[in-house]
Amino acid sequence: MKRIAILISAIAVMSCCLLSCNTRSEKSPESTGEKSGADLPWYQTTYRWAQTNFTEDDPVKADLEFWRQQWRRTKIQGVIVNAGGIVAYYPSELDLQYRAKHLGEQDFFKRVNDMAHEEGIVVVARMDINRATKEFYETHPDWFCRRKNGDPIMSNDRYFSCINSDYYKVFIPQVLEEIIERYHPVGFTDNSWKGLERNTICYCDNCKAKFKAERGMELPEAVSWDDPVYREWVRWGYECRLANWDLFNEVTKKAGGEDCMWFGMVHADPASGSFADLKGILSRSKMIFCDHQGREGAGFEQNSVNGTLLRLASDEQVLAPESMANYVRGGRTFRLGSNPKEETRLWMISGIAGGISPWFHHIGGSQNDSRQFETPVPIFQWHADNEQYLYNRTDLANVGIVWSQPNADFYGRNEVREKVSLPWKGFCQALSRARIPFLPINAQDIGKYASRINTLILPDVAVMSDSEIDAVCDFVSKGGNIILTGNTATLDGDGQPSGNDKLWQLLGLSRTGERKGAFGSTSSSWEVSAAHNYFRLPKDRHEILTGFENTDMLPFGGGLQVVNSTGNLKPAFSYIPPFPIYPPEFSWIREEEPNTYPLFAGTLSGGGRAVYFAGDIDRCYGRALLPDHGKLLSNAVRWASNGTLPLSVEGPGHIDCKVYRQDNRLIVHLTNLTGTNRIGYVDELIPVGPYTVTLDAQGINPGSAFMTVQNTKAPVSIRDGKLTISIDKITDFEMLVIE
Repeated sequence: MKRIAILISAIAVMSCCLLSCNTRSEKSPESTGEKSGADLPWYQTTYRWAQTNFTEDDPVKADLEFWRQQWRRTKIQGVIVNAGGIVAYYPSELDLQYRAKHLGEQDFFKRVNDMAHEEGIVVVARMDINRATKEFYETHPDWFCRRKNGDPIMSNDRYFSCINSDYYKVFIPQVLEEIIERYHPVGFTDNSWKGLERNTICYCDNCKAKFKAERGMELPEAVSWDDPVYREWVRWGYECRLANWDLFNEVTKKAGGEDCMWFGMVHADPASGSFADLKGILSRSKMIFCDHQGREGAGFEQNSVNGTLLRLASDEQVLAPESMANYVRGGRTFRLGSNPKEETRLWMISGIAGGISPWFHHIGGSQNDSRQFETPVPIFQWHADNEQYLYNRTDLANVGIVWSQPNADFYGRNEVREKVSLPWKGFCQALSRARIPFLPINAQDIGKYASRINTLILPDVAVMSDSEIDAVCDFVSKGGNIILTGNTATLDGDGQPSGNDKLWQLLGLSRTGERKGAFGSTSSSWEVSAAHNYFRLPKDRHEILTGFENTDMLPFGGGLQVVNSTGNLKPAFSYIPPFPIYPPEFSWIREEEPNTYPLFAGTLSGGGRAVYFAGDIDRCYGRALLPDHGKLLSNAVRWASNGTLPLSVEGPGHIDCKVYRQDNRLIVHLTNLTGTNRIGYVDELIPVGPYTVTLDAQGINPGSAFMTVQNTKAPVSIRDGKLTISIDKITDFEMLVIE
């Protein structure tokens, strides 16, 4: 009977895959730009995803027929279903695997799995493997994390499992094999696979022995970035997690076939503090499951950045589904409450523009707050109708912004938000508001993408390897434009002074080591004036100061590196040090420093333009979003780019832009983020317009542009190799297809 059940399940899986492939092959590859062939693996053809993260009472409460209809309405192709690990939703033969409280004798995973197969939907089994019950701990105490004093590490009456123990090396592989043998999912994913975060050291015997054997050291005494042993432990921790990633994939492929893969979920922000080597993971992933469910102190444009960042660090055509929460997130989380639909829609829309595959996410199978279930429907239906334009395309942005996880770790350390996140987000948000498309590029990939970019931005990327510095210098020497800020290219992989000043010499700049102004977060009290400093603008002004004709000074509020220039980079304005804020009678300029410069700009011998921000304007803008700072950043990029930007959008409001080429068509995403940079939740969309879109024709001579949201054509004019398209209004978004 068991063999017959397995055979029936295998036939169901094969039928699912054939139905799914047949459905996707209805469109002609020649007309859609899609890869041809109905035999492509599931991870190259599954574009829309669903997840109801089932709770322990769902085996007796969930209305599965409701979810069947929801899958149909949203036209999903893949579903993520709770299987095992922290909670098993099937009758496991592994006695220590905790079963859902209300599972009883039923096989809930099988019920959902079978229903998905009936609908022609592929199933990925969801795991959560980072903790277990007291019974499990008492049976295998050596498999669990320990504090320095030997106590087990716990949370909410569960015991944290150690990534270096047989819990990961033996037990979890057994769980994976059992699920594959019974249900044949196409793959697995896990959002808690990393174990403890790096701010907690596990002192179990497994970690002690492994660290000693592989590094020749005792475990670090405490979490301290000043301790070289701790820094080595961090690097070692990344390696241990990648080893588990590879182990799990060996297990699933052996048991389920070459295309049955295990994927740990990742967070798209390299400065999030997640204990996972993001670049290492992306380099080995044939699909990227991203657990970045909503805004976290940034604008919606962050999700467009997420999609591009993840794909470029892997393979530009890789599929990257992202969990998009329909429940309330933010200062307070309500797992069963409905997020405002506009908030969730804009997050989805922004992600899709950046190449994210949508994946709606709900908690619990019951319908206590049914408002949330309507939110994804129109977006998913639009996505299905326009799927042919959303994949197998090339991003035409030619401005690159560099990110680096070692920089976040070993430069950011305990101040990662101030040192790394704010400069990065400052530039990203400034360019989004200026409607300048860009590519987020990992520092290791500068050479890989150098031929596609004209302007490279390094926002305080202090930690850089010699090879990464060489790649930047090669780019600049060949005429590439560069913008850098702060301490870029001054520290080695340990966060210590590198002594490699090759880039600085190429730019003709020398650091004095002196700093002025206010670094880090400062008090908002009017009695504290450390950050009450300014810029003095000269009479003869650089193009970067365009738009500031009616003022002789600009607010600053940050700190600067004192730098000398002996080359072609010249200062653009000078510095006014802090003076009192309060009482107002005392708020007058005491002194100025005409020989201290926050910004240098010029044209290099290789023909490229260069800008160095000695003042941390990128950090200031990331913190406060003062429009003057954003304009300085975007002006610097426009000047450095020297007329090479591929897209121009004229009109009111905040429109985030992406532009792609796909065969003989151009695709432009325009996302309306007007009024969304407020604190709280977006619950109203503000229609704006009209707009004039101008872009390089790229050799295409179209008769019209199709507006996929308004479902109508827009006239196109062409002149001097430029296409111009007029749009009367955008409510939430528009996607133009020009061919």
